[in-house]
Amino acid sequence: MTSTRFLCALLPAALLLGTVAQAQNLSAIVNPPPEATAVTQAAQRVLDATNKRVPQLDTAGLLSQLKAQPTTVLIDVRTPAELGLSGHIDAPFFFNLTRGQLEFQIEVAVPDKATPIVVYCGVSQRSPLAADTLIKLGYKNVKNYRDGYFNWQRAGLPVRLLDKAPASFLYDLPQEVIPGVWSAIGATAPGTYVNSGHNNNLSFVITEDGVLVVNAGDNYLLAQSLHEEIKKRTQQPVKYVVLENSQGHAMLGSKYWKEQGATIIAHRDTAAYMEKTGYDALAVMRSRARDKAFKTEFVMPDKLYDDKLELKMGSWNLQILHLGSSHSHGDTMVWLPEKKLVIAGDTAFHIRMLPIFEDTDTAKWIETWDTFEALGAEIVIPGHGGPTDMATVRKWTRDYLVHLREKVAEVIKAGGSLDDAYKVDQAAYLHLHTADELARSNAGRVYRAMEFE
Repeated sequence: MTSTRFLCALLPAALLLGTVAQAQNLSAIVNPPPEATAVTQAAQRVLDATNKRVPQLDTAGLLSQLKAQPTTVLIDVRTPAELGLSGHIDAPFFFNLTRGQLEFQIEVAVPDKATPIVVYCGVSQRSPLAADTLIKLGYKNVKNYRDGYFNWQRAGLPVRLLDKAPASFLYDLPQEVIPGVWSAIGATAPGTYVNSGHNNNLSFVITEDGVLVVNAGDNYLLAQSLHEEIKKRTQQPVKYVVLENSQGHAMLGSKYWKEQGATIIAHRDTAAYMEKTGYDALAVMRSRARDKAFKTEFVMPDKLYDDKLELKMGSWNLQILHLGSSHSHGDTMVWLPEKKLVIAGDTAFHIRMLPIFEDTDTAKWIETWDTFEALGAEIVIPGHGGPTDMATVRKWTRDYLVHLREKVAEVIKAGGSLDDAYKVDQAAYLHLHTADELARSNAGRVYRAMEFE
């Protein structure tokens, strides 16, 4: 199956689908859209007849449906290249199934034929035909979005771009969080060829005595692109690169940084796990990145620490911390106590649903959270998604873990099975990016772990 799958919610559903008055301008909608190409009279007759058969939604109607039926699946039938240029509607459940492959992919993507579906394209020429096809295939709740994507975009409604910095290997260029602290916010989707593996945050701190980078990046060329952006902002050399964990997107760019003379820092547990899995991570990245994997090699860190490593760089005090078990082996964060800012890595999530691995100890993660919150950070740069505050990451990290464990505990107490655990209520979290891929597996892994607690 070659369709592209995204779970899209840059904002919580209540904000995303709030009142029309929120920075939206439905009066900007133009019909027919100026982007529409001319069609022959015969083709127009086919479209007119199809539009009479297929239920239609305008922009206000689509907003209302997404609010009333948040499990509505949006299907964009344009090509991936078109999405790469202009983006797509940012809604909780989304598939890119091209018009030419729709019939062959839909039953895998949306097996339940009672699922509410809205189909769209750029200007509502292909989408009515696609919606008609779904109805003929037995889907019972299908509508066409007749205003089309370009009108949605024109109205200032939420969209998601597949690459915000097409001239760079970076998914997005660095933003200054506070003076001297920058972060290039990665895609919240999985690593792809299009986003060059930049699906985590690559942060850096510019001091009077050099630069500290958090995360080496997914590959050599991505690391090089980040360095090019750093050099636009300072002439200071990169002295340290801190790895937040052992995942490929955190550490596979290390060879580039070593060539620049930087010291690679990692927790001892991270390094141990890198030794076991580093070459496997490299192989996975190479199969995805293809030519973008150029010059990428697996290398080990230079300097290991246990619980705390303090660095003094000019007037900046930086603390490299491992506060305890959380997301993965040796989770590392960078704490700037005078700035009340923490680069938290994968200890903290908000826009993206957190993933629970087979060896993630969710009980200890909750215990670690208390120590993390006691730092007193006012600004949090998480491992994924933009800078935020402690209350936000608590809601979508700690509170999610507590909720999931409570629901799974109810299943176990009632003598329920793994299949029952898969079905526990996670509705409040399903708007988070990657939730469609992770919610079920997270529940299953918590169940298998809690059976033996």
